[in-house]
Amino acid sequence: MKTLSLLKKRFIKEVAVASLFLVSGTAMAFDLDTGYAPTELIIPNAFELLSVDVSKSGSDATLVLRHTAMISNAWFDAVAPYHPTQVGVFSKITQRRTETGNREKNISVIYAAYRVLSSLAPHRQAQWDGMLLNLGLDPTDDNMNQDNPIGIGNIAGMGVVKNRIQDGMNQLGDAGGVKYNRKPYRDYTGYKPVNTFQKLKDAGRWQPAEGTNGFGKFTVQQFATPQMGITKAYSFKKADSFNIPAPWKSNPNNYNAYKAQVDEVLNISANLTDEQKLIAELFDYKLRSLGFSEIFAAKKFQLPYIKAVQMAFLSNMSEFDTAIAVWHQKIKYDAVRPWSAISYVYGDRKVTAWGGPGKGTVNDIPGKQWTSYLPVADHAEYPSGSAAFCAAHSLVLSRFLNTDELGWTVDYKAGSSTYEPGFTPRHNTQLQFTTWSDLREKCGLSRLYAGVHFRDSIDAGYSIGDRVGEKAYNFLQKHINGNVASLSE
Repeated sequence: MKTLSLLKKRFIKEVAVASLFLVSGTAMAFDLDTGYAPTELIIPNAFELLSVDVSKSGSDATLVLRHTAMISNAWFDAVAPYHPTQVGVFSKITQRRTETGNREKNISVIYAAYRVLSSLAPHRQAQWDGMLLNLGLDPTDDNMNQDNPIGIGNIAGMGVVKNRIQDGMNQLGDAGGVKYNRKPYRDYTGYKPVNTFQKLKDAGRWQPAEGTNGFGKFTVQQFATPQMGITKAYSFKKADSFNIPAPWKSNPNNYNAYKAQVDEVLNISANLTDEQKLIAELFDYKLRSLGFSEIFAAKKFQLPYIKAVQMAFLSNMSEFDTAIAVWHQKIKYDAVRPWSAISYVYGDRKVTAWGGPGKGTVNDIPGKQWTSYLPVADHAEYPSGSAAFCAAHSLVLSRFLNTDELGWTVDYKAGSSTYEPGFTPRHNTQLQFTTWSDLREKCGLSRLYAGVHFRDSIDAGYSIGDRVGEKAYNFLQKHINGNVASLSE
C-alpha cells in the first residue's frame, strides 16, 4: 500500500502540473468557472478505480482502455452542444449553447462522467456522489433536458452507458444468461490455453505464467479478456480487417529463426541500460505514458476547452479500438512469449542475461530460470499491444495537432525505478521524446527492453495501430464536423 500511495502522489502531482492544478504542491479547490474538469477533477478522482480496482500495475490495457474510452466519450458528447457543428457519438443534442466560459461546459462534463463512473464502478458510488457534492452539485438531479448543463451531461453520460454496457466486454458478467453470482468481464468465448504453467506442450503457443507474492502464495495466469477481440469498436465494424502475417519465427519447426529471436531477447537482456529499463517501465504503465503525453500536448499547444476534450477522446478511443483489433489477432495466433521460448531452447543450459532486480548481468543463469525485466502480461505474445497503442496514439495526435512536434520529458530521480528501487537509475535521468514519431519508436522498443515481446510482434503492432489510427481519426473528424449518418455508425 505504501508503493500505491507514493504512486498516487506522483500521479496526481504530474497531472496537476500538466493542468496547473497545484500551486506550491497544494491542491486548490476546483473552480467551475476557470478550471478544466477532465484533468483537474475527474482523472484524479478516478485514479484509484483505474490503478487499484481495474489494474494494480496500470498495465491491464483492455480494461483500462475501456474505462478511459467511455469516460472521455462522455466528455466529448457533453461538450458537443457548445460547439457549432460537433455531434455526440451516442447522443444528438440539437439545442446549441453559446456560452464562452467554462462553467456550463464543466457542469455538463462532470455530470456526464458521473453517469459513466456510476455504471462502471457502482461500488464507489459514495466517491462519485462526493465529487459532485463538494462542488455544490446535486447527484440526484437526473433531469434530461437540453436547456441546462446538468441535463446535457445526463443525456451524454447515459447515452454512453446505454450503448456500451452490452458492447461485448461483459461488463455486467451476465453473458450467456448468468443471473446469479456474476463475474464482470469474465470470458465467455471458451478460450483455453494449449499449454499449462507446468508444461510447454506446444513451444509455439502461449503458456500461462506462474506468479508469487514472495510469501508462499502462488497464482497462475488466465488469458485477460479474450472477448476483447469481438467487442464493438467505435471506428470500424470488423476486427479481422486488420489482419497481419502469421508469426512464423515463433513456430519451433522453423528452429533457426525461432532461436535467433530468442537470442536477440537474451542479448538485449544482458546489456540493459538504465535508460532502457526506465523506458520499459514508463510504457508498461499506459496511464502515465500515453495519458500524460496527451495531457502535456494539450497544455503545450494551449488547446481551448473543447479541442482538448476532442483530443482526449481521440487518444483513448483510438487506443481502445486498436486493442480490439490486436486482441482479435492475439487469439488467432496464440503465440509463445519469450520466457517460454527461452526455457524451451536453453533449458538447464546457462545463459548470459539480466539476473533479476539489483543483480545486473549474470552469466550463469539456466535458461528455464530466466525472467523478463518486467512481469509478463497475461495474454499471448503476437502482436504487441503496446506497440499498436503507441502507433495509433502517435498517429492520431500528430494528425490532430498538425505537427510531429512533442518535446515531452519525464524525469526520474536516482533509485526511483518501480522494479529496481534504490538501484535504478544510478543517476538522475531524463527521458526525452522530441516528436510523436520518437515516442512511437521508443514505445515499441520498450517491449524488447522489457523482455516480453519479440521484434516481429512490435512491427506487427505498428501495422495495426497505424491502420486503426487512420480509422479513428476519420471517425472523430466526422463527429466534429457533424457529418454522421447515425449516432453509433
